[in-house]
Amino acid sequence: MTAPAPPELLVARVVPDVTGLDRQFDYLVPEQMSGRVGIGTLVRVSLAGRRVGGWVVALGPPDPHVPPDRLLALAKITGIGPGKDIIDLARWAGHRWAGRLRPFLVTASPPGAVLSLPSPAHGGPVPEPTDPAAARLLAAGGGVLRHPPAADVVPVVLAACRLGPTLVIAPSVSHARLLTSRLRRTGRSVALLPTEWAAAAAGVDVVIGARAAAWAPCAGMAAIVVLDEHDQGLQEQRQPTWHARDVALKRAELAGVPALLVSPCPSATAVAGVPADRFSRPTVADERNGWPIVEIVDRTRDEPWQRSLATSALIRQLRDPQRVVVCVLNSTGRARLLACRTCRAIQRCEVCEAAVHQRDDSYFACGRCGTVRPPVCQTCGAAAFAALKIGVARLREELEAAAGRAVVAVTGKDAETAPVPEAGVYLGTEAVLHRVRRADTVVLLDFDAELLAPRYRATEQAMTLLARAARLVGGRSGGGRILVQTFLPKHEVLDAVLHADPGRLMTKELQRRRMLGFPPTAALAVLSGTGSAEFTTALALAGVQSGSTSDGTVMLRAPTWEALGDALANTPRPKGARLRIEVDPPRL
Repeated sequence: MTAPAPPELLVARVVPDVTGLDRQFDYLVPEQMSGRVGIGTLVRVSLAGRRVGGWVVALGPPDPHVPPDRLLALAKITGIGPGKDIIDLARWAGHRWAGRLRPFLVTASPPGAVLSLPSPAHGGPVPEPTDPAAARLLAAGGGVLRHPPAADVVPVVLAACRLGPTLVIAPSVSHARLLTSRLRRTGRSVALLPTEWAAAAAGVDVVIGARAAAWAPCAGMAAIVVLDEHDQGLQEQRQPTWHARDVALKRAELAGVPALLVSPCPSATAVAGVPADRFSRPTVADERNGWPIVEIVDRTRDEPWQRSLATSALIRQLRDPQRVVVCVLNSTGRARLLACRTCRAIQRCEVCEAAVHQRDDSYFACGRCGTVRPPVCQTCGAAAFAALKIGVARLREELEAAAGRAVVAVTGKDAETAPVPEAGVYLGTEAVLHRVRRADTVVLLDFDAELLAPRYRATEQAMTLLARAARLVGGRSGGGRILVQTFLPKHEVLDAVLHADPGRLMTKELQRRRMLGFPPTAALAVLSGTGSAEFTTALALAGVQSGSTSDGTVMLRAPTWEALGDALANTPRPKGARLRIEVDPPRL
């Protein structure tokens, strides 16, 4: 009698869930686990004498150069994890943002053990109304939809649902929760991430969540919708600094489904290179109605060193007991703005128009592009300047005295879950725009600090702040109002919002980015840590340019993200180096 053939050995390649470890290990798949282990399965393995979790990222026969008896076996299957498509996406992201595989797999995994999936759940026919512009773009293969801040996004999502299961990425958890409840009232089955990860993997009409939803399972995915693609909340602040918009676009490309980017003020990255038939904007009337009334408070008539932010226009709003007023001040105590004592002009860089600061040698320097010039006013030639300082310690008391009613302070340090007391006047950083439920007027107390910030995205981020304020107060038909206090009343950002036409800004912004070599016309990264100098020298041989930033780190520049990723991946690290690489960091 012939002896039965021994079972074929199967080896699982595992990424351990261990911080700082950038290696993969092979483990034998025990016969009793055969058929239950697949790519993406969550397992436990023995590593360096202890049990750790991990992800199976590949399956296959043993390496002929490694004796099977030297391999340990998988210790346990702990649940269902991200599928092969997500693991492939994570490999691409690791190259794009110079990161390890583990952080992406952590984001893509369920918050708890998922041993089995529920039955799929789908609603009936998609109800009306659906957004016709969104439907046209989706039918054409995806694109960019400019959608006024006060306009409803539910019809946009329903237009995508006509194609099938839809993945929706929202700018915040609170936004996702609100949209979930509204979609459920239309009869859609919805899985809210991360808590309903299993339902998303099983199959529903809509999978929705904040930034991490870009990595969520979506059975039978037919479309991806990214809401407020301009929002900074869609970018991871920690390394690797991946952006949900870019992950969603790549995922849609790999899956062969349309991706729709929705925003009241689309970013330069979103609109660059988009064909005219893939970009849609509302009619002039609809867009104007979707933005609130914007009032510019021109402070050039004030003394530039005046400390008070309580202008006459602001006091009128504060003293109206019928209006809920939200005052926004992002400065933590002082601004790096210099005003000419003679003509009161704010001193700006002649190359990129950011604010300049005065160095120890008295020369003016730009923190955005590095241009240096003598301390002479560009407008009148004077050489005496005043630093505009914003005192916030007594600002709340000052506003209370001007308003004659209580002022509640709200900052980003407050817990997001802590309730905000009801009040007629609120004061805080831009976090207050997320925490307050409704407002009649939003006052941007020191908008110049946003317009002239030494970041290449400064004008884009200033427009984002205006859009966020506009969404809180609603459209002009409801009496919503934004009050902007500024020494730069003719700035292109304010011109765009006054005309309710963000496109007026983007044309000039793209020209500036192209001239300065900033994304999306080039690829940037910031390098720091021991061994930076040696690594920078090695990268130069691969065609990566470098330069110093204002904080002493190294800025790397390459023609494309692919070229930058290739150079970072293929250039050997110096021995003993401890490098930190941030690709396109959010605050650069």
